[in-house]
Amino acid sequence: MFEAGVRQVRFAFALVTGRPISPRNVERLVGDVLSTLEEFGAPGDDVEQMLDGPFADPAARKDLQNRALQRSARRLARVSPYYRELFAAEQVSPAELTIENIHHVPVTVKQTLQERQQDFITTDSSPSITTRTTGTTGSPTEIWLSKYEAQLWPAMAALSGLLRNEINPRDCIQINISSRATAAVQQTLSVCRLVGARTRVLGLIPPAESVESLLHGGEEAPTLLSTYPSYLAQLVNEARRRNLGPRDFRLRRIDVGGEVLSSALSRAAQETLGAPVNDAFAMTEILPLSGRVCNQGHLHQDLNMGLVEVIDLETGQPVAPGKIGTMVVTPYYPFRECMPVFRYDTRDVVRRLPAEPLTCDLGGIPGTSRILSKADQLLHLGTQVVTLRQLVEVIEALPSQPWPARFSAHAHDGAIDLVLTEAALRDSSPEGIERRFREAGLPVRLRESAPVDAETSLRPVRADLVETTFAARRD
Repeated sequence: MFEAGVRQVRFAFALVTGRPISPRNVERLVGDVLSTLEEFGAPGDDVEQMLDGPFADPAARKDLQNRALQRSARRLARVSPYYRELFAAEQVSPAELTIENIHHVPVTVKQTLQERQQDFITTDSSPSITTRTTGTTGSPTEIWLSKYEAQLWPAMAALSGLLRNEINPRDCIQINISSRATAAVQQTLSVCRLVGARTRVLGLIPPAESVESLLHGGEEAPTLLSTYPSYLAQLVNEARRRNLGPRDFRLRRIDVGGEVLSSALSRAAQETLGAPVNDAFAMTEILPLSGRVCNQGHLHQDLNMGLVEVIDLETGQPVAPGKIGTMVVTPYYPFRECMPVFRYDTRDVVRRLPAEPLTCDLGGIPGTSRILSKADQLLHLGTQVVTLRQLVEVIEALPSQPWPARFSAHAHDGAIDLVLTEAALRDSSPEGIERRFREAGLPVRLRESAPVDAETSLRPVRADLVETTFAARRD
């Protein structure tokens, strides 16, 4: 018990001071939690305090964020060729950076990260493993991680997952994400190893095979599922085609991310697969910072690991409460070591929440709206800005249940010219569909429909990254 207390103190000290965190110490803390769970059935409030602790207090949070920003910037000025050059050119003084003046530092954009990749790798780290973005919104970006990061991130995820009952030794997680997402797959495998849970890494194989995997195994069938909303849609469609329901599966939670999850699809997945859907946020470029959606639909980021700003899409200035902007993220050192970014413009559009205190279950942690769109997917109709989420919510709520939503939308003469699939138009007249959009505040003109063999040319989704198998060829 004394040794466990020492490990907790060491971990908390590293969080507050920003010193490198020993992955092995965090792994031992995972072992401590497992022992506590086995003996008492609950981790205890003192252990969970390590995750949120002083960060829930606004005054303490501000002080810790300022120190974390300055610490991260000082390191980048020493060991990052790109940021050393940028800070010198912009006369940025790391010691004077605060959350109030950080918007004066230029943002880092994806194109720069791609074109000057080697200049983002720090000189005091050793690249060990590379991971890539999926490329569904442009050319894939390659990110290098160090051995330290590859060990620390899973240990941190395992610790928080155990404390929040997101994973336990009795779980089996099925992973249906792209095999190119090596960091995410490697982290999940390592988390399961540390926790003692089982893992099925399937990738984006034909949905029928993934449904079969969810069904089989008896008491060892998957209890957790990790995938994308568009692939989840295909799993739901396949399960319904086979007249399967909640009693056929052992799932207790479904984690999705990387795309817009509609309310209609979330409800359908829970009704069909029997588990609630957790809409999470993560991005390869800003790992290990991630976000959780609360019971009121806000997105709350992990304040321990980075700073999240919402800035105006045109001016780059902080947006006012209630306004939309692009999310800019700065992961902190020592969580990000090998290829860190500073003020990375994710181009994910969110709405800043109103200024009044939050009353949700994560109200102690500042949040934003859920992801609304990518910046280049916004439609401008005069003073009205239409987001991708608004379109997806209406389309996936149509009686035809066209999941995942396939469409093409363009702003023209103050309205939206919309192309849907033939499948989406089933069970509804064009006039009825246009009325649904008007009721949602969206002026839409339906154009031609796309035949089945052209559906994937409308809106690319991550489920399109299908990895074929010999079993699929026999169908």
